[in-house]
Amino acid sequence: MGNSGKILVFVDLPGGELDETGKGLLSYAARLSGTLDAPWGVAVAVMPDSDHLKTFGAYGTPSITCLADGEALLDTPALLGKGLARLALDEPATVVVLPHNDLGSTLAPVVAQELDAAIMTELVTVRQSADGVRLSRRALGVRVAETRFWDCRHPLVATVPLRSLSQVLMATVRPSSPSVSVWRPAAPLSGASVSVIGRIPPDPQTVDLTDAEVIFSAGKGCDPVTFDQLKELCRLLNVSCGVTRPVYDLGWTGFERMVGQTGRTVTPRLYVALGISGSMHHVGGIKDSRRIVSVNSDSRAPIFPNSDEGFVADLKELLPQLLDRVKAGIGGAP
Repeated sequence: MGNSGKILVFVDLPGGELDETGKGLLSYAARLSGTLDAPWGVAVAVMPDSDHLKTFGAYGTPSITCLADGEALLDTPALLGKGLARLALDEPATVVVLPHNDLGSTLAPVVAQELDAAIMTELVTVRQSADGVRLSRRALGVRVAETRFWDCRHPLVATVPLRSLSQVLMATVRPSSPSVSVWRPAAPLSGASVSVIGRIPPDPQTVDLTDAEVIFSAGKGCDPVTFDQLKELCRLLNVSCGVTRPVYDLGWTGFERMVGQTGRTVTPRLYVALGISGSMHHVGGIKDSRRIVSVNSDSRAPIFPNSDEGFVADLKELLPQLLDRVKAGIGGAP
């Protein structure tokens, strides 16, 4: 990489737990370390417990540095960003990596300003080249590829989109026993004018499908009755509802609910395809979902080879039964 700095990866521990995003960041950091031929370490705001330390070790994490009073800093992103920047200077770290979520995209510009660093949001690929490091990202809803060169002489702050993070353990990663330390700034952090006074979880019924955790989607195998049943099921389960192009063309819902390459490209934790045949354009928009479950009355539907689990069933029979079970499970329809 042409310098002696390390890669510092900020891993959030929501509820004190190492979630899928955190595991994906650890796997990403291990790969980036190999690409840039640089050591890496993790910064956290909350000290992980012993069970999660084992998971950090499984991903080969060399070191974990916990910011003193970091849990309180989570409510003041400007101070947390300043703290991360000071930690990067003390390590020293030349590259700071954050997830491109609400917290990471808020911290990144603060850290970059404090370090007078280059910034690359939604980083997709990193490659070494003769004149520096080639950084690529997707812009305008992943429709445009943008490439920049980093000369390695200035710090770099990068955010990585969640869809690019995989928690799969690489065979080349050697388990470790990470060293754990607490870092405290030499001088108190100051200057925050904004603080978080509360957090409201997103409503799955209205959240952008690109940010949805669980999506149930309707295809042309649905009729008006089964589509209404699906919408009720989504409401009861508190999950997001999506549709394919043919269903959107019928006018049953707005464009913002359409999933596929001509609509929303999604990466949920779970994608349930109901009555969806599996056209190339639709599969292209869901292929990065962590788990795909499909239901179709045609056993030869092309959605099945692209699914983790598939069931041959008639939605007219299946959806009423699902609704009855869900209502019974929650004590009746609200």
